[in-house]
Amino acid sequence: MKKRILLVDDEKSFTSLLQLNLEETGRYEVRVENWAEDAFQAAKQFQPDLILLDIIMPRMPGGNVAALIKEDPELKATPIVLLTAAVRKHQVEENEGIICGFPCLAKPVSLETVVEAIEKHARVRAEA
Repeated sequence: MKKRILLVDDEKSFTSLLQLNLEETGRYEVRVENWAEDAFQAAKQFQPDLILLDIIMPRMPGGNVAALIKEDPELKATPIVLLTAAVRKHQVEENEGIICGFPCLAKPVSLETVVEAIEKHARVRAEA
């Protein structure tokens, strides 16, 4: 069963490339949302196993999206991994991979690093 990944980032070229690369592994179904204010509804509909979330986006910060998700009874158990250029790799390392209470990856990031984070943090669904 493929893991469902919701990728929320306003950089369309980045999301298109990451979606393509993740789906080419054959292990993931990826839904992209380029507008933060639409991410909560996308999560409700898609029911992802993990959300990759940018912090700095126009109109609504990623932190607000994360708060909405964590307040929702259906979504609060959904793991969120921050994927952002707002912090540097050394800052992530100094904080043992956690920024603002969430696992974090600093851009630029390799596909291998993203896959490792997905495999480490994604929730496991029961086989149907």
